[in-house]
Amino acid sequence: MNRRNLVIAAAGAAAGATGLGWAWWQERHRPRDDEALAQLWSLRLPQPHGTELAFASLRGKPLVLNFWATWCPPCIREMPVLDRFHREFSGRGWQVVGIAVDNAGPVVEFLQKVKVGFPIALAGIDGIELGKRLGNTGGGLPFTVAIDAGGRITQRKLGEAQYEDLTRWATGA
Repeated sequence: MNRRNLVIAAAGAAAGATGLGWAWWQERHRPRDDEALAQLWSLRLPQPHGTELAFASLRGKPLVLNFWATWCPPCIREMPVLDRFHREFSGRGWQVVGIAVDNAGPVVEFLQKVKVGFPIALAGIDGIELGKRLGNTGGGLPFTVAIDAGGRITQRKLGEAQYEDLTRWATGA
C-alpha cells in the first residue's frame, strides 16, 4: 500500500471514529422522554389567578406545551399564534398550555393586555429545568413541545413557533 492510500485510509478511520463518538455522546445526552413525561404528568403548577393546573388532567389528548416568558420578545410574538391554534384545533382534541418561566406578577400583567384562551401555568425558573428534561438542552426560549394522544413527544421546536409549524404537527402534513 502506498503512502497516499495509507493517509486516505487513516483519514477515513478517523472520520468513522469521530462519527461513532458523536453518536455515542448524543445518545448519552438525549433526554429520556418517558422519564420526563412521567414527571410532567405528575406536576401541579399554580396558575396566574390562583388556581392550579394538574397536568395529569391533560393526558390522553394531543398537547402543545409552550415554554415562554414575558421578557422574551419571540415568546410574546408567538402568543397570538398559539391562541389561534388553540381556537382552531381544540375542536379536534388539541390542547395548548403555556408554561411561564416567569413570576406571577409580570404574567398577570401581560395576560391583562394579551388575552389567550388556553391555560397558563407558572413554573418560574424551574420551568427551564422542565424544558431541558423535555429536550431543550440549551434552556432557550421560546420552546414548544407537541405530545400525541398516546403520550409520546412528536415534535420539539426551539425558537418562535409559526402557525404553519403547529398545524403541520397537528395534521401530520
